[in-house]
Amino acid sequence: MRTNEGKRRWLVLIFLGGFLVIAGGNDAPLPDDLAGLRARGELVLVTAAGAGTYHMGPHGPGGFEYDLVKAFATHLGLPLRVHLVDDEAAMVAAILAGAGDILAAGFPLDPQSSQRLLLGPGYLPVSTQIVGRRGGPPIRGKAALAEYTLWMTDGSASLESLEALRRTVPDVSWRVLNAYRPEDLLRMVWKRSLPLAAVNSHVLALNHYLYPELTVLQTLAPAGQLRWATDPRNRRLNQTIHEWFTLQTTRDIIDGLVDFHYSHLEALDYVELARFNRRVKTRLPKFRAHFEAAAASTGLDWHLVAVQAYQESHWDPKAESYTGVRGIMMLTRDTAAHMGLADRMDVETSIMAGTRYLAQLHHQVGQRVPEPDRTLMALAAYNIGFGHLQDARILARRLDKPDDRWHAVRAVLPLLEHERYYRTLSNGYARGNEAVVYVDRIRTFYKMLPPALERLAAASASVDNPLTAAESQE
Repeated sequence: MRTNEGKRRWLVLIFLGGFLVIAGGNDAPLPDDLAGLRARGELVLVTAAGAGTYHMGPHGPGGFEYDLVKAFATHLGLPLRVHLVDDEAAMVAAILAGAGDILAAGFPLDPQSSQRLLLGPGYLPVSTQIVGRRGGPPIRGKAALAEYTLWMTDGSASLESLEALRRTVPDVSWRVLNAYRPEDLLRMVWKRSLPLAAVNSHVLALNHYLYPELTVLQTLAPAGQLRWATDPRNRRLNQTIHEWFTLQTTRDIIDGLVDFHYSHLEALDYVELARFNRRVKTRLPKFRAHFEAAAASTGLDWHLVAVQAYQESHWDPKAESYTGVRGIMMLTRDTAAHMGLADRMDVETSIMAGTRYLAQLHHQVGQRVPEPDRTLMALAAYNIGFGHLQDARILARRLDKPDDRWHAVRAVLPLLEHERYYRTLSNGYARGNEAVVYVDRIRTFYKMLPPALERLAAASASVDNPLTAAESQE
């Protein structure tokens, strides 16, 4: 074989840490895996179903990881397809088998997985938290953790945090539950099936509203950062991912998604969450039929109408504020007149009028705003007034923020309280912070209502079954 020294191509295959590394000379181009991906016509996300990864919501697919990868797919000009698997090992296997392009696990990968794949840059730091239930083991310091077994999921990156803890607390011990998700561990601690669990901080944040009795007993060393991973052979794809994460527009997307998926979860404390669950049992049944009828007549979700009414009045038909708003939907006199409502204290007609008003605001926001942003803006307008909502959108545009995305409007609403901003707008001063809290609370209650109803139904079904009655009372 003849060779040309000036144009020689060479490849060196080096076996390192369980996977193949390809190195080449300056004149040896990388295989263009990205071109093959484009030719296939789609980007495939490998992940597991979960609150922070991928799930089907009332407005379609969602989840922090899904939304972020979808933004990258849009950057590439490709549609996104989701390939769901159950655990970390299966995700890694799917990537190496060519069943997907990007692994977004929703947790830091363990060292073994990391060595087999190419990692992207970190984009969200997480810590390991030891979680218990109120009234459970009294942990008043890290040394007290040695008195109990800590439970964790298979392949969890929290293992590194626990091993670091063991250097200062030698007797600390833990056990791994195979084929369980962190969300399962939280539920088992809540049901008192387990005393303590080690989970990542963002997982608890996304699920805490479901189990308000859970409490963080200790926060350990950081578990790492969330990162995407790709097949080692897809080096151009990985390089493109790294380049995309350096863009300011990507940083803005991440900030917006963190705000959208996590910020509203901080608006409520344990007492308020527990009170809501109690009132689902004691108050909601009296008014549920009215919420369902009003929602059906307007095309809205009755769960949304119900939790908005809860935020307004705590489902108290006699509620009245110092500003003069009254009734279960807390309508002003002018709004009630506009909606043709004669008696704001009449439960059925008040619910119907309030629901029609929300539907009207939803229509006014306009179809240009996608869901769920359109609904969230309509809720803000219910609280602050449509004119002030429009002012906030105008201000968002002035500040180079998208006026059709709730996370951007949410960020500027508090500025309506500052003279330097509101004096330049048509409707003047407004209590923008209050509107933000209002929508945040409704979003959390909206997530809480379906599981609360399921627990209530299960409790009712178990009344005649002594084998399940004890569990339903947890």
